[in-house]
Amino acid sequence: MRGPSRILIVRLSAIGDIVLASPLIGALRRRYPDAHIGWLVQAECAPLLLHHPDLDEVIVWPYREWRALLRERRLGELWRRFRAFRRKLRSRGFHLAIDLQGLAKSGVLTHASGAPERIGLGSREGSQWLMTRVVPRGGEPKRIGSEYLFLAETLGLPTADGFPMAVHYTSEERSFADGVIARERLSDGYAVISPFTTRPQKHWFEDRWAELTHRLSAELGLPVVLLGGPADVAAAARIRAQGTDRLTDLTGRTSLLQAAALIDRSALHIAVDTGLGHMGIAFGTPSLLLFGSTCPYRDTTRANARVLYHELPCSPCKRRPTCAGDFTCMRLIEVDEVIAAAREVIGGAP
Repeated sequence: MRGPSRILIVRLSAIGDIVLASPLIGALRRRYPDAHIGWLVQAECAPLLLHHPDLDEVIVWPYREWRALLRERRLGELWRRFRAFRRKLRSRGFHLAIDLQGLAKSGVLTHASGAPERIGLGSREGSQWLMTRVVPRGGEPKRIGSEYLFLAETLGLPTADGFPMAVHYTSEERSFADGVIARERLSDGYAVISPFTTRPQKHWFEDRWAELTHRLSAELGLPVVLLGGPADVAAAARIRAQGTDRLTDLTGRTSLLQAAALIDRSALHIAVDTGLGHMGIAFGTPSLLLFGSTCPYRDTTRANARVLYHELPCSPCKRRPTCAGDFTCMRLIEVDEVIAAAREVIGGAP
């Protein structure tokens, strides 16, 4: 039986989820080597996909423009934009669309693609009624990316390669990293820390990050590169003020793929539960992830990557912490524990 010749993957956001879902691209390509494979995504996440060798097309959903129209109550213009975008999607002639997000917004766009076969992963918020088939979010939850591996296995896609995540960047980002390494004298090795994410209950504490930078430098001989987005500049400055003088603060000064190149070249990456953290595991960089309110996986599939997590009766609380801002689960992660684990992963095989 002939398979679909034009396939659309729908996962609009966020950075970490797209990294976790990235093995599906290669699995689909191996199963359908001649198919045209596209991915529908929001603009801020598109760079993660633009240079993937197994993707033929990245389609950007203009989410921010549509949201602005909704807030301004310009509903007529929003409807016109939607219809134009729907025409754009349908002109591609997709035969199969796979909604990895499973929300109302992703379901509507998956349906708008016009694909006669529409598969939703754990579809909810009404999106299940827009699919021709729904696959539950199954698999072994302790394994990184388990729900996407389960989907691949359910669809009969090849996974014998271990279902590895992948992030691709260009020579331009590689040159940027080379320049930073040369300018900051990091050629003997450096650590990257990624302390920032979207929710406070997922954060570790600034004074501990500062102490950690001192100890990475003094005990492991690793100067530190600090990464984050424009919204994290003030918090980064507070960490920098308390941290080692061997700290290079690039918060708000890199693109997503420039940050990726620096992580790829580093000797060690330490992060909270954030997209950059999962990216380190994708590159095979020795990695530590500090988890508290969320614990989507414990098995990283790599000997040189570990999750530090202290499970409590309230764990994981996800978006509903019950600790009145104490964030005990994160507070239980001590700097000593991180340093000890860092020594282990640096010596661990990929």
